[in-house]
Amino acid sequence: MTAEVGALLRIARLNKSMSLRSVASAIGVSASLISQVETGKTQPSVSTLYALSTYLGLSLDDLLENRSPAVNSSTSASTNPERTNGPMAPVVQHAADNPCLEMDNGVRWERLAVSGSDLAQPLLVTYAPGASSSIEGKLMRHNGFEFAYILEGELTLQLEFEKYSLSAGDSLQFDSNRPHMYANAGNVPARGVWFVVGRHQQNQTLPTATENPPSRTENGGAGLNSAVDVLYAMDRLIS
Repeated sequence: MTAEVGALLRIARLNKSMSLRSVASAIGVSASLISQVETGKTQPSVSTLYALSTYLGLSLDDLLENRSPAVNSSTSASTNPERTNGPMAPVVQHAADNPCLEMDNGVRWERLAVSGSDLAQPLLVTYAPGASSSIEGKLMRHNGFEFAYILEGELTLQLEFEKYSLSAGDSLQFDSNRPHMYANAGNVPARGVWFVVGRHQQNQTLPTATENPPSRTENGGAGLNSAVDVLYAMDRLIS
């Protein structure tokens, strides 16, 4: 994760006139963690990055290509038509040109070649030995459908209450709204090709984040205490 990506998250937060504390409370992390991410001093986990980008209205392409919304712009990065690759997207993208994100706990994303449609987000994903998508051990969930093919190594998928072991040649698919987590318990890197389909389109239907997001107390439950909670709350608002 580069300092530039942290700066994009900060700009998106300022565009919505949101404080560090309010965003931290909404996604269930500390304000100091978000501050360190924004200044490039630390890297978020996969689950934290998904929660931040979803809550602030950023697409993964915005982060991977360091595409910044204008400060004080009312148009979110994920819905700006100028943010797409457009019809002139290259036919071939060389490995050295893959936009990359390095995240906490040894997880690396490389964005593969895409068209201007934003229909799917193709990623080459690497989990180092001992890496997981959530260092806190919390399951994450986000919009879209997830498809993956394991190229090498072994990876464990926890999907709700079930655990699945995957090795080279295995593939997976599920609705990403189902709570899930990935972990590499082996001693060699696990690598695979991922396609997250429909996340960008579904995110455009999410309500705009506000400085004081409603808590589940207003809907007959407890407050928002984690990234999973805020994603559940968003689902209720659009259902």
